[in-house]
Amino acid sequence: MPYGIGTPGMRRIRKSAKGLVRSTIFAAALAMSGCSILSPHPAPAPEPVVQEPDVVIPPPVPTPEPTPTVALPEPTPLPPVAIVLTSAQPAYADVARELTQHFENYEIYDLSKDDRPPVTVLRLINDSESGAVVAIGLRAAKSSVAMSDRPVVFSQVFNYQDHNLLIENSRGVAAVAPLGAQIAAWKQADPAITRIGAIVGEGHEDLMSEAQTAAEKHGVDLRFQVTRSDQETLYVFKRMIRDIDGFWLFPDNRVLSRRALQQIMDDAKRHGVAVLVPTESMLPSGASISVSSVASDIAATITKIIRQIQDGKIGQVPPISPLSEIRVKTNDTVQMVDR
Repeated sequence: MPYGIGTPGMRRIRKSAKGLVRSTIFAAALAMSGCSILSPHPAPAPEPVVQEPDVVIPPPVPTPEPTPTVALPEPTPLPPVAIVLTSAQPAYADVARELTQHFENYEIYDLSKDDRPPVTVLRLINDSESGAVVAIGLRAAKSSVAMSDRPVVFSQVFNYQDHNLLIENSRGVAAVAPLGAQIAAWKQADPAITRIGAIVGEGHEDLMSEAQTAAEKHGVDLRFQVTRSDQETLYVFKRMIRDIDGFWLFPDNRVLSRRALQQIMDDAKRHGVAVLVPTESMLPSGASISVSSVASDIAATITKIIRQIQDGKIGQVPPISPLSEIRVKTNDTVQMVDR
């Protein structure tokens, strides 16, 4: 009998088929389950341990001991000084006034006063507590060097070599501004200057050599002449003026007089020759430019010398100490001539 859908044989086939399906599903599930057991997912790898570097803590820097402040020794107080003036003219009085800024104890003596002749003044100084004498001007220098029993420092003396002013116990300060600075200032004021003449008396070989060196440095042809009188100075100047465009006047009163000086100024103006003078008080006479020393610089130089003498170092002081500053004035009323 054929199998019908509802026959027992068919039911058994269905059951077998269902059982097979269940078995298959079960086997598949078991397989999946078995895979899961046999090959589980690996546990995540642990994070690598990063070895922290050793932290090195430097030892504390010791606080340096404070440097002890070394107190510089106070300079030895300057000694009392006697300031002797040839006269009260500004060139001397200005230096005396500047000196009073350096010394606490000082006395000023003016030799131009009739009531105090040099011998009386020097006796007073020798009897005083003055440690040094400052002599300003020729007359003061001659008297002080000759009669003082204290060290003497003189200034404002151009012809010191004629009067035996440099001895073991005396020193001097230059009477004119630095020569190199004079030439430089003149060239700056009048660049056309190329040939300069100058006249001095005998005994100034060092000055002439220094002036020549300064002139060469600034490209100037310097022509020096030595004379013995004001008349000879005028004669030499009249011959020199044709070959120069500038005249350098030095304060040598042995070879200059008022008459000779005025003649030189007149001739220079007539020939268009510029004139450099050592003091501005001479500008009204017709000079083109003045290059003078500075009172405060002179006083500072004198003070330095006295301190060296006080320290027992007079042997290290040059016979004549140079100055370092200048004062320049030009004469606006004098027409510079193109050369």
